[in-house]
Amino acid sequence: MSAVDGFGLSSHQRSIGDRVIAEESSKREHLVVYLSGAHAYGFPSPDSDLDLKTIHIARTSALVGFDPPQPTYDRAEVIEGVEIDYTSNEIAHVLSGILNGNGNFLERILGRTALASIAELEELRTLVRGSVCRRVHRHYRGFAANQQRLLEKEPTIKRLLYVLRTALTGTHLLRTGELETDLLRLADAYELREARALVEAKRAGEHTTADPALLESWRPRLDQALSRLDAARDRSVLPEDPRGIPALDAWLVALRRSRF
Repeated sequence: MSAVDGFGLSSHQRSIGDRVIAEESSKREHLVVYLSGAHAYGFPSPDSDLDLKTIHIARTSALVGFDPPQPTYDRAEVIEGVEIDYTSNEIAHVLSGILNGNGNFLERILGRTALASIAELEELRTLVRGSVCRRVHRHYRGFAANQQRLLEKEPTIKRLLYVLRTALTGTHLLRTGELETDLLRLADAYELREARALVEAKRAGEHTTADPALLESWRPRLDQALSRLDAARDRSVLPEDPRGIPALDAWLVALRRSRF
């Protein structure tokens, strides 16, 4: 299948993705629809799922009534051979999570692989960049460690790459204040160019197995990546706690007023 539009999607995948986005957009207003997972991390394979992580805006009139809408919606299914994993979280829940260091939510707002967004996202991006703090370490450290444990049970190239990507994204964010999710860019910046061979192997198939010798050769580098992440927290350019909360609050209030 041929890839299109810089996201690593085939025309069929993009068509199915657009259909799902249109269906879900008829039910709730999306601030952004972010293509996460392997497509955002720089190592999609032809059989990778479409990991659609979105942020939606609930109507204010619904929020102030007796029966407020749920903050999270999920959809998982296979459509014409394309695996869809859709999750949407309400904007207030997302902003609260970001202030507490939730990297998943942060990537939806600041990541490059947005398939759809509305004008309000641009102002929010500026405000969110100013609120990022060292609390992100807990998210990236915890997620990377969990992926490392799963790697021992499920020794695949994909799992190995997830450990690396998560650790390096967190390290780079703590060191520079900039979000980067693409493993190939990160690998070059942090002298892990050997990861390019892993990416090529992963692109051959979503469930490519990592043989024991390969896994053993990478264990020290994975441990080093996690240690580097911990060191980055102590020397981070980011503040200890989030800043700019009043500006974020004002943005959210204005958004609520515009959607009563």
